Amino acid sequence: MNESTLKFIKCPKCNGIIDLEVYENKKEIIEGMLKCHKCELIFPIIDKIPIMLTDFKKYISEHRILSGKLYKLASSKEVKKFLKSTLEDIIWENNDKSGIEERWSQIYNNNKNNKFYKIIKSHIEKIPKSKLVLEYGSSIGIISNHISNISENVFGIDKSFSAIQYAKKNQNNNSDYIVSDFAAHPFGNKKFDLIIGLNVLELMEPKILLKMMSNQISNGHLIISDPYDYDRGINSVKQPMNENILREKLVEFKFKIINNTKKPSFTPWNLKLYDRASLNYKVDIVIAKK
Repeated sequence: MNESTLKFIKCPKCNGIIDLEVYENKKEIIEGMLKCHKCELIFPIIDKIPIMLTDFKKYISEHRILSGKLYKLASSKEVKKFLKSTLEDIIWENNDKSGIEERWSQIYNNNKNNKFYKIIKSHIEKIPKSKLVLEYGSSIGIISNHISNISENVFGIDKSFSAIQYAKKNQNNNSDYIVSDFAAHPFGNKKFDLIIGLNVLELMEPKILLKMMSNQISNGHLIISDPYDYDRGINSVKQPMNENILREKLVEFKFKIINNTKKPSFTPWNLKLYDRASLNYKVDIVIAKK
């Protein structure tokens, strides 16, 4: 974690001021603890990555393999003690998300030169330079790392520790990544010049996500893309949006749709899974501004 990140973040639970303890530091903080001055919630920094979740124990219970990985990565007695206390009396979930998150990180990394990302980058380059950027679902950092070349400060949030490890390998000094929920993010009431959410509408109720993004922009741009594939079984959102409802909601939230994205688009997003299988989506891209 960059030490400068501290001035941008707040406690995701109570919006309190965050204190920092550093146990290993080189060009950036490799290991340490973030502690809320108000509610005293603790967030570990492991392998340069701050894990800012309001329920760290629940997250670990869903990531059994990752828990062992984090313990091996930790070098300080303070972080090891914190991890041990987290593991006490833990009830493990049946479905460990560690493996699937690692696999998808590898898939995205293998597809990082996909034409879809080049199209998104071309849209970004037409937007005025931004001082402060946030990407929801930043994954392995394909877009956030690109934006950091033309912006002042860039942040990416994602719940996949594995994906953020990939992102950190190529980050610039003006970008940083945080393991975080969308709904309980660590940016408090901070306003952004540009917010990006690529193919994330199925991860939480779209209307709630859009309202949250809208509240974070008073004068800036929003880039949203989605194939509108909401089928996640019991985890599916209850009120999905199609291309028309999405645009209506953006206008309702006082956004103006940029001309060349007023009509729904069908941009190819082809992900090669392995030699014999691939996923082929037609993604709609919407750019809006306030």
